[in-house]
This record gives sequence, structure tokens and C-alpha cells, in this order.
Amino acid sequence: MSPEGSVIREGGTDILVPQRHSTHGPGKKMGTVFFNEQMSFNRDVSVMLLRALNREKLTVADAMAATGSRSVRIANEVPNTEVVANDISSDAMPWIRRNIEINSLSNCEASNRDMHVLFSERTFGYVDLDPFGSPVPFLQSAIRGCGRRAVLAVTATDMAPLAGAHAVKCRRRYQCEPVRGYMCHEGGLRILMCTVARELAKFDRGMRPLLSFYADHYYRTYVQIEEGAKAADATLARLGYMEYDTETMERSLSPVRDDRHPLGPFWLGPLHDQGFVRTFSTEGMADERRCRKYIDLWTNELDDQVFVYDVSELSSHLKMSPPRIADFVEMLNQHGRASLTHFSPTEFMTDIPLSDLIPLYRDCSPDSQ
Repeated sequence: MSPEGSVIREGGTDILVPQRHSTHGPGKKMGTVFFNEQMSFNRDVSVMLLRALNREKLTVADAMAATGSRSVRIANEVPNTEVVANDISSDAMPWIRRNIEINSLSNCEASNRDMHVLFSERTFGYVDLDPFGSPVPFLQSAIRGCGRRAVLAVTATDMAPLAGAHAVKCRRRYQCEPVRGYMCHEGGLRILMCTVARELAKFDRGMRPLLSFYADHYYRTYVQIEEGAKAADATLARLGYMEYDTETMERSLSPVRDDRHPLGPFWLGPLHDQGFVRTFSTEGMADERRCRKYIDLWTNELDDQVFVYDVSELSSHLKMSPPRIADFVEMLNQHGRASLTHFSPTEFMTDIPLSDLIPLYRDCSPDSQ
């Protein structure tokens, strides 16, 4: 029996979705099958990234497919893919099967399995883990489902623990001490990446981030898995701790935790493979404009710099009005390196020391004009 819903067009794919579904903000479960329309950008990024991999053949597992929206988009819009749209809920199966049928897909298979069992039996070239909440309970099984040198994609929507609002839960769930305040979203993303790195290392595997970002109400990371103990050790060497003095704005990093560096551990390596991200094509995406905007931000971030500054942070500290951030970043590039960042329109990255940054900010503030 075909489920009752409405068909929407997302990218180049028709998707049957429940009449009542989330359209913005953190998704809410409405009925038995979950769908969040705002996550179309998330699905756009998956399609762009998998196209850019340009594999001759790619086996794909969407571990928690729900309506199968991501699965059918990948199967329909990414060449040379064989997709397993898996969900533990039997209620999801009519939706997945109908979406496969609507798009006449012969390369997409509906699977009603516990993902822990599925990944103990089969491996894939790309595994997508997008749970409702934290990915931690599912991460080891997702790694087992990754074949040699596979790509693993992980989403986390438990923003409050990762961003430091629920620090106790972050300690319990991720074994990390989060950073609060202006750096919270970068900190949350880097905690997620740290967690993926530590879980991979248990299997003598390392990782190379292809793309990692914060958007809307979630964190998302795509990593290329690298095989072997050396790769695992090299990955663990990219983890570290931070000190942040809210009184002075001073921040410093350390490879080991001590009294001075209590925050973390965080992933301190790059968030993206910027050369790879530059190959993304936005053609046919559901929101081409937003995709182009984010690609520009991702590929121009100073990815060798860790932890952002915010003009609101500097203004509050110095009791001065903020300059236009684009003008300020342009001025900073005359004295060092600086860039905008995707984390917030009021944040920037720079390699200029804080002692030099403060007088430059004073000079650029409208109050000094």
C-alpha cells in the first residue's frame, strides 16, 4: 500500500514526503517517518561531494534513511552509484520503496535492517550516518561498515552538548570539555571530528577531512578513511587541548591536557581539503545560491588557523563599535593573513597575534574615525 503524502522536487529528484514534516530548525518527529525539508542543503552537499569523488563505481549505505530522501537523490543524481537505503523502522519501507519507484531507480535498494547488523555483514565505499541526535551510539558500527579507504559522513544534531551549553552531557557522551562563547560552534565541530578520529584509531585507521562544517542546527563531517596504524597515529597527533581566557581573549593550544589547557580534546587539523571542495559543482542543486556561498567560504577559510575571533567579542572587550567585518578582514590582510569563516557572518580567522590584532581593531573601529 502506497503511503499518503506529497511529492516535492529537490535538486533533480522527486521525493514523496509526509504531509506533516519539519520545514525549519531542528527536526521534530511528526508521525512514524521523519523528514526535515531544511536539510535539503545537507543533501545538496552530499550530492556535490560524491559527484566530485568521480568514482567508477561507488557502493553507498544510507544507514538511517527514513523516507529515503538522501538515498534516492544520491542514486538519481550521482553517476555510478549502488545505494542501500536502510532504516530499522518498518514504517519507513513504504516511503523508501515509493521514492525508488517514483524516480525509476534500479540502483537503489530498500533495506529494513538494524544498522549494527547490516554493517557487521556488508561494507561500502561511502557510509552516511545522519541520526536524530548524537551519532556516538552508532559510530563504531558505521566504521565497521566502511570498506578500505571508504568515505564516512557523520552528522550531529545534539548542539547543546557539543557547543558547551550542556557541558556535563558533552563530557559523558564525547569525553571532551567543550568551549563556550564565541568559539562554541567551531569547538563543537572539532569535538565531533575528534570523536570520529578516536573511534577510527581503535580500528587502526586514520582520517583525512574532505569537508566539515556547521550549518543551521547541526555539525557535519566527511572524512576519507586512511588505513593502517601509522595513519591512525598521525591522526591522533592532530588532537589537542585549548586554553581560553575570557578576560583577556587569549587562547593557546597544547598537544597535552594540563592545568592551563583544560578544554578539549579537539581536532586541530584542517576542516577541509580545499582543493577538492573547489571541484564541487552546484549545477542542479536544490539551493544553488546557498551552495555557491558556502563553497566560497569553505575554500577561502584560513584552514591552518584554529579557533575564530568574533567582532562582537573584540567590541565587547574593547568597548568600541565594530567595523564592517569585510573592511576589517581586508585591512588585516595588509598586515598578515585573515579570512571570513562559515561559522558566523561576524567571525573571522587570522594568523595575526592578539597583541597586534587589538590595536588594528582600534584603528578600524568607527569610534576612532
